[in-house]
Amino acid sequence: MTFAIRVHNTVSDIGREAWDACASPTGDPFVSFDFLDACEASGSAVPAQGWAGRHLALEDADGRVIGVMPLWLKGHSQGEYVFDHSWADAYERAGGRYYPKLLGAVPFTPVTGPRFLAHPDADAATVREALLQGALTLTERLGVSSLHVNFPTREDWDAMGEAGLLRRQDMQYVWRNGGYATFDDFLSALSSNRRKTIRRERREAQAGLDIRTLTGADIRPEHWDAFFGFYMDTGSRKWGRPYLTREFFARIGETMADRIALVMAFRDERPIAGALNLIGRDALYGRQWGCLEDVPFLHFELCYYQAIDFAIAHGLSRVEAGAQGEHKIARGYLPSPVYSAHFIADPALRGPVADYLERERPAVDSEIEGLTEELSPFRRDLG
Repeated sequence: MTFAIRVHNTVSDIGREAWDACASPTGDPFVSFDFLDACEASGSAVPAQGWAGRHLALEDADGRVIGVMPLWLKGHSQGEYVFDHSWADAYERAGGRYYPKLLGAVPFTPVTGPRFLAHPDADAATVREALLQGALTLTERLGVSSLHVNFPTREDWDAMGEAGLLRRQDMQYVWRNGGYATFDDFLSALSSNRRKTIRRERREAQAGLDIRTLTGADIRPEHWDAFFGFYMDTGSRKWGRPYLTREFFARIGETMADRIALVMAFRDERPIAGALNLIGRDALYGRQWGCLEDVPFLHFELCYYQAIDFAIAHGLSRVEAGAQGEHKIARGYLPSPVYSAHFIADPALRGPVADYLERERPAVDSEIEGLTEELSPFRRDLG
């Protein structure tokens, strides 16, 4: 078949209809046109912030878009959650130039999902092969150091490994729905001590507060104003400079409200904390959180327990709570593998990185197994 690949600086250049014809079938909210356009149009992921769009559109012989790939020319490694700073430092100490680099990912979003988006009328493997080759060709033509694809699906990760990319593995924490009808059903699967602890944490977190999960039209501008305040406070303390603008939240509030679950805690009708989740086809994805009051266990309640409540009520198979935090295990979120793939042009850097990743992958597997065995809160008699 005859294909053409075109490079676009923004997803709006490709257009909502063409982009979502490929993205919508995945059920992944983060690769949707509306989410990525909000990142760009809000000034959050733009060249001035080190995120220059180089999105790929694969066209068939009739000029119809049959595949797309979110792709960025990055001037740094911030907002990626796959940490290659040590690679960059080593390469630049040796006289190389690591930045800019190409990144296939969703900005500021450590969530596993499809990175090669195929129209349902096209063969997915063929589209993936063509888009990957297009990204590699662009890497060569731009003369950049490397191409990185962060948080792909396992299928895409395996295919990229077969194509010669270096494969990396890390872990995140995921709650899985065991067919529970209620939160108490979930608790019944835990050890007695964990059940007691979680019930106590929920009581203390909820005391004196009104906790609501808002979706759709129930989310109003004043809720976004409050949540942005929480986000800025937490982001300033953790990262120094929060990534997302107030306009980003306004845009997803306008275009994606039905795919958002915003958990808010109120004291005397005044919002004091919030947690933002996006709703996928079969999963709830926890994203940002913040608070203005230090309430014991409120973080666990809003980010973990309310998310489990929502997933059970809506028949979702899992809650993905993101990177970091062994404390999530005790609350039913078990370690699970996540992936990235890397092409490094210079053999002088590629060789040492390949050797490092060969050692890192089994170490991560061992850590996942060890943490699950040692810290799992689930009853042993349930298998």
